[in-house]
Amino acid sequence: MAARLANKTAIITGAAQGIGEAIAETFAAEGARLILFDIDIEKLRAFSDRLSDRSPNQLSENPKGSNKACQVDVSDAQGVKAAIDGAIRDFHRIDILINNVGVNVFNTPLDLNRAEWDKSHALNLEGAWNCCKSILPHMLDRRYGHIVNIASVHGHRVIRGAYPYNVAKHGLIGMTKALGIEYAEHGIRVNSISPGIIATPATEAYFRSCADPEQERQRQRDILPCKRFGLPVEVANTALFLSSDEANFINATDILIDGGRSQVYCD
Repeated sequence: MAARLANKTAIITGAAQGIGEAIAETFAAEGARLILFDIDIEKLRAFSDRLSDRSPNQLSENPKGSNKACQVDVSDAQGVKAAIDGAIRDFHRIDILINNVGVNVFNTPLDLNRAEWDKSHALNLEGAWNCCKSILPHMLDRRYGHIVNIASVHGHRVIRGAYPYNVAKHGLIGMTKALGIEYAEHGIRVNSISPGIIATPATEAYFRSCADPEQERQRQRDILPCKRFGLPVEVANTALFLSSDEANFINATDILIDGGRSQVYCD
């Protein structure tokens, strides 16, 4: 059976850990060539080397393997464009873009300062737009491309004290739908995924910051209908489907991966 992403090239942002790392591993296993973006270049290079060592794909431009690691701050529009232009030169084609970079910025509206607002929007919304804006001309020229934005359950349901993260994620889902409709007739699909609580390093960092980490873990488990946290690979598998040609009639859509939590009234 052929690999589901054979002969495809994907850019994945925020690829050094968590959901981005899981997506990269899943895509590599399905035959994709990868361009990995992250701000933490040392961690990213180590991960990329491990991935390339076991990757079935080899490119002459990449003697180490089929992957390329790039230090990129997605909030820097010029830096993003330079990195994507370089990826197109090296790999000749980009078929898939996964906008995974995100950061938790939680506060109440009147306690929020301008720096928090700017940080949340720069990384949770504008970063995805910077990547889309830079890759869309290439995808339009080829009349082919799949974009998947990693949004959040916070883009569907509002929890008090999670401002302005929820604002940015609502915006990301809105941008997904707008771009998907704008470019549908040009062979480009844009979809998003909204994870709930996923067992990632960022989630663990949150628990460790609590006065009683285990009590908070249990509280969060208890409000999930399935009584467990999601796994990064479960998000990755959905990204794989949306990025493959199996999903060619799915566009401008968001898929919730939250164990049913968003359907339950809770705070």
